Amino acid sequence: MGTKADLEIATTTLAARGYLKLPVPTKDTIVFEIKRLKKEKNAVILAHYYQNKDIQELADYLGDSLYLAKIAAEVEADIIVFAGVHFMAETAKIINPTKKVVLPDLKAGCSLADSCPPADFKKFKEQYPEALVVTYINCSADIKALSDIVCTSSNAVQIIESIPKDKQIIFAPDKNLGRYLIKETGRDMILWEGSCIVHEAFSFEKIVTLFKEHPQAKFIAHPESESQVLDVAHYVGSTSGLLKFVQEDDATEFIVATEAGILHEMQKRAPHKTFIPAPVEDDTCACSECAFMKLNTLEKLYLCLEHELPEILLEENLMSQARLPIERMLEIG
Repeated sequence: MGTKADLEIATTTLAARGYLKLPVPTKDTIVFEIKRLKKEKNAVILAHYYQNKDIQELADYLGDSLYLAKIAAEVEADIIVFAGVHFMAETAKIINPTKKVVLPDLKAGCSLADSCPPADFKKFKEQYPEALVVTYINCSADIKALSDIVCTSSNAVQIIESIPKDKQIIFAPDKNLGRYLIKETGRDMILWEGSCIVHEAFSFEKIVTLFKEHPQAKFIAHPESESQVLDVAHYVGSTSGLLKFVQEDDATEFIVATEAGILHEMQKRAPHKTFIPAPVEDDTCACSECAFMKLNTLEKLYLCLEHELPEILLEENLMSQARLPIERMLEIG
């Protein structure tokens, strides 16, 4: 059938022009059909906390980027259905290349990953030939292949602190996470100027106003948020860190600055507590949602399982190069 590049083009074309328009079961039966297909095809669904609640409830494994990367490496099923965004599905394919990895919608990208074009980053890296490159997992396979080690928001501090203090570090692509890590570790890192539009959407002024309306609430934030937002947070952490905090802390009300999909799992784990999405600059919406994450739907999940498309296909050489920095991360923790 040609090269993997040819296959990817064919897959993309089919996804764009054909299979998304195929018939799907009714709303009453689609969940049953998805479960049936999972069993029939020996497939597992990995889903991020930022997916819509219907997909979260169907997931075999639900978690943040670090957890899902670890699970993807260990999956024994024939097919990994990744309900997340493109770089996450790429990561699963890279660390478990013998498995078929499919993504409900190939257009489910990432603004942060898009903010770091490989050709531009390669030139940037060449300016600092002695630097060790640490990249946030929210980046493309091409960027991972240019890296020495990958990190997630869950283990970023640990990864940075594992590097000798006399070693120069380039951190990419998230400048906000990078600035947070500089503050937490005391390391002077060279930052790529990338960011996540979802986490940069929070309004500092509206958050302060919300504080006044809910004086007993604790404000918690993801480190991809801007510095002024993080500076007023009671707790800063990854999605899994935020989940743990709201379960263990004595407060019963929380203002949450991250993608609003996490609130579903928070409410499940702490049903007696109240969770308020942090307000954003845009007056047309009340919370920050990732449009890319929300491209995945039950209908697309069904079609993805039924037709085993769109499939993530990467060149062997690229996967080999990108796998090394991910494995280094997993070895550290």
